[in-house]
Amino acid sequence: MSRRRIGFWYRLAAVLCKPPLLVFFKRDWRGMEHIPEKDGFIAVVNHNSAVDPLSYAHFQYNTGRVPRFLAKVSLFRSGFVGAAMRGTGQIPVFRESKDAIGAFRAAVEAIDKGECVAFYPEGTLTRDPRMWPMKGKTGAARVALETRAPVIPVAQWGANLAVPPYPKRGDIRLFPRKTLTVQAGPPIDLSEFYGQEPTAAVLRQVTDRIMDAITAQLSDIRGEPAPAERYDHRAVEQQQEEVPPQQQTGSDRQTGPAEHAERTKQAERAQQDTAPPGGAGGENA
Repeated sequence: MSRRRIGFWYRLAAVLCKPPLLVFFKRDWRGMEHIPEKDGFIAVVNHNSAVDPLSYAHFQYNTGRVPRFLAKVSLFRSGFVGAAMRGTGQIPVFRESKDAIGAFRAAVEAIDKGECVAFYPEGTLTRDPRMWPMKGKTGAARVALETRAPVIPVAQWGANLAVPPYPKRGDIRLFPRKTLTVQAGPPIDLSEFYGQEPTAAVLRQVTDRIMDAITAQLSDIRGEPAPAERYDHRAVEQQQEEVPPQQQTGSDRQTGPAEHAERTKQAERAQQDTAPPGGAGGENA
């Protein structure tokens, strides 16, 4: 099937968003050869900054395959934002659907039509104190098993050094210019799960494999091994609810904006210490 055309709304978004990205950031695009040239596929991406959707969209746009992101249906119903969401082909998630895959029916249909659908499997900005990918949700796994489309793991690093998760005033640091590194890996082999009943156990295995592949790409970017155990913020929050605040230690408390900012600064220093020679040699406009 043919790829989606880059229409008016996507070109308008590129005109508005690319110049600031080119001014404020350097770019290091890696693994574009893994993006399928035709037919539908799923991109699964980590999320560590409010800026990284623009970074990933810029990367994907430069391959000629525009991404379609999932978004709550209410965003499609109002004014300019709704018109832009519809015009760029973003995908509404119908969470009120009674069957699990029904919530992602539009994503399945888009992939069947030969388009790229991008998932953030974590479902939110990472809350891992060191900004590694967290435990993922199963939506991407459901769609992958339903469509059997290629699943491309994509990792990002750098936007978080300029705009950390949950920033406070003074935490945003655009200068010196940071490098937005986006790296796509080869398709994840999920063939052993095809034809299996999508039980909770199967979906968890597929999701873990997806998160492992994203984490491996990020580990390559950062030049360091990932933690042995993936951060599960729901389990941490539940644990905190069971422990009175006055009895919590520093490690028990949920990481907040200030702690994220400090972790970001530490990560930036570490990146500068381990940056490969040549900086953003893979920069693309």
